[in-house]
Amino acid sequence: MLLSIFSKLMATSVFLLLLPLIFFSSSSSSTIDRLSRASSLSVEHADDVLTSRPNGIFSAGFFPVGDNAYCFAVWFSESYSEGNRTIVWMANRDQPVNGRKSELSVLKSGNVIITDAGRFTVWSTDTVSDSAVFLDLLENGNLILQNSEGGVLWQSFNSPTDTLLPQQLFTKDMKLVSSRSQGNFSSGFYKLYFGDDNVLRLLYGGPEISVYWPDPELMSWEAGRSTYNSSRIAFLDPLGFFSSSDNFNFTSADYGERVQRILKLDFDGNIRLYSRNYGMEKWTVSWQAMSQPCRIHGTCGPNSICSYIPNFGRNCSCLQGFKMRDRTDWSLGCVQEFNLTCTRNETSFLKLSNVEFFGYDYGFYPNYTFGMCENLCLQTCDCKGFQFKFIKHNHPDNIPYCYPKTQLLNGHHSPNFQGDLYLKVPKKTLPFQETGLYCYSTVVKQLNRTYTKHPENASQKFVVRFAIVVGAVELGVIFVVWCFFLRVHQNSSAETQNYYRMTNSFRKFTLSELKKATRGFSEEIGRGAGGVVYKGVLSDHRIAAIKRLNYASYQGEAEFQAEVSTIGKLNHINLTEMWGYCAEGKHRLLVYKYMEHGSLAEQLSSNALSWEKRFEIAVGTAKGLAYLHEECLEWVLHCDVKPQNILLDSNYQPKVSDFGLSWPLKRGGQANKSFSKIRGTRGYMAPEWVFNLTITSKVDVYSYGMVLLEMISGKGPTEEIENRRVVTWVREKMKQATGMSSWIEMIIDPKLDGKYDKCRVEILFEVALKCVAEDKDARPTMNQVVEMLLRQENDSELV
Repeated sequence: MLLSIFSKLMATSVFLLLLPLIFFSSSSSSTIDRLSRASSLSVEHADDVLTSRPNGIFSAGFFPVGDNAYCFAVWFSESYSEGNRTIVWMANRDQPVNGRKSELSVLKSGNVIITDAGRFTVWSTDTVSDSAVFLDLLENGNLILQNSEGGVLWQSFNSPTDTLLPQQLFTKDMKLVSSRSQGNFSSGFYKLYFGDDNVLRLLYGGPEISVYWPDPELMSWEAGRSTYNSSRIAFLDPLGFFSSSDNFNFTSADYGERVQRILKLDFDGNIRLYSRNYGMEKWTVSWQAMSQPCRIHGTCGPNSICSYIPNFGRNCSCLQGFKMRDRTDWSLGCVQEFNLTCTRNETSFLKLSNVEFFGYDYGFYPNYTFGMCENLCLQTCDCKGFQFKFIKHNHPDNIPYCYPKTQLLNGHHSPNFQGDLYLKVPKKTLPFQETGLYCYSTVVKQLNRTYTKHPENASQKFVVRFAIVVGAVELGVIFVVWCFFLRVHQNSSAETQNYYRMTNSFRKFTLSELKKATRGFSEEIGRGAGGVVYKGVLSDHRIAAIKRLNYASYQGEAEFQAEVSTIGKLNHINLTEMWGYCAEGKHRLLVYKYMEHGSLAEQLSSNALSWEKRFEIAVGTAKGLAYLHEECLEWVLHCDVKPQNILLDSNYQPKVSDFGLSWPLKRGGQANKSFSKIRGTRGYMAPEWVFNLTITSKVDVYSYGMVLLEMISGKGPTEEIENRRVVTWVREKMKQATGMSSWIEMIIDPKLDGKYDKCRVEILFEVALKCVAEDKDARPTMNQVVEMLLRQENDSELV
């Protein structure tokens, strides 16, 4: 009832406030596919945009970037979420124009300019042409100015902002510059460019300047780069392969797929390749340069430490005795609150374990003892502290290294870092240590423009003033009703609020919405120990799979939280896509994209899966698990890999699903001993679970190997064949066979009816048997599995 009243009041107020604009509006708008000489686009016409031909993949026009601030931009016409656009290029990102009388114009001289409020030129192509000129937006996203003879006078591909598109060359004269923050499109601190040594690099250009990628501790050749090619050119092809003249190459996780792609230098300093299917809203990360976000320089500013915290992301904290310089911007770092003298008797050192500050060393002192390093810093007045660690450097023994620091920049904490920082401090008790979550401030550029005043119509003034008065009254009523509404609902479940904060990237559905979508939970499409899955149609006509967990038992609650918090941090083409959730009272439901071909288990029991599809499913599943183990920002153990948890979309593309038993994985493949119970499904579980051994990512590798054997033989791991389990049975058949064909024929799934590729069968068997080795150290990692499958697949194709 309250919501209904609130909605009606809001609608009335909006109508009254917009009444003068509706009454007096006389402007027109249009969609254009080409601009010729003496034509223009106006900021005041929302639909006055240039559209790429012939399919309209891209649009160009004035894009709002703040309060009465607009930039001329190119974006994907298809939104990525609720009307939000993916910007790929901006002309005047650092000098937005006003929302009135600003235009992009093609002049008779052949020049293209952007004017602010009809008075100031803020951007220009600086071109001249005696013949006719045309401004076109191509289907590859390139905004191009050409003359009547077809000669190119200017193109946006030659001056990128923060994004590189497929087919767009990146050369020595170009650079990508990040935006300032999530909501601020102006130029930020991070740059991708070719250095003078011909190497492609990422640079932090804030108050201090430093290169952080490739790893500055490595020589170029150690990082796999070559300095012996001065062409300085890089290129992203439409299939997801990036190649650079310095020998840096990478392949996207979804390489070969015909999808939309962008390579973007994000505001956080990481460069990522995004992809999405045509007509789909969501972008997924298919590659990124930095897997450890705190290794990006400038993250927290001087005299501060960056730490990565699961479920929250990067965290900044000031060193003890320091305070934030500006509470709205961590990039400015912290300032010292104590006075430090050069007197030895008044100075001490505070140990910060596993903390590293990169650069600004007073010197490099190998084979120094701790006491020698301490004395060196005490003797140097401008020494802020010293780094002390042991490094194996072509020497059979650990050699201690001493790095006195003149500045404390690019600090980060990592349990994997084998060294400590000793901060120079007064001997007296220090005041405090300040900590805070790292948030990028969203700065809106305010424009201070004056307009030429024109005589106002008396009736127009009356209507405007009347609307303002009525609107103010209405807003007052709305405020009172809203406060009452909040008071009534302030005792909502704390758990539900936690879910809402934890999953703000998902939609929160009501139970009634999901009942309606599933027609009262009538069409069951799956069932497991944790709950039942139903098919449903959402209000926006999307077909969904809605998983209804068993009522709020401890296990059901734990699985719900694990599923939601884990999927919220994952983006990969071979992982399930979650759209939202419901948490009302004891009800816990999860909403996923519907998979047309159900699970791998269902397909294996039918005759639908050809050998080609089985092999592609094996590769895609391996890529998804490799992403979980070593590529996403927070590494994850799935803990329940089995055919029932591998879903297949309309193209039989596999999606690893069901993260209810998943667990955070320590970086670097470190062992995890914090499990309180066995996780997984009988038959697919690694021996480590049964014998209470240390758990690593190799438990998922074992389960994946069992899935491969089932895909090849058609027999589940708990089936007894000739009084033996599948793994034993397969190995014995291989020993009994006299040739390759004979053992394959004995083992292969009879449903394939003899239609299979013998080379690929051998590849999958070899990989599967390595994965199910009893000794976890003998098993490959999932990244190695992907490499083996792709390499051997290519080799077999060459043969």
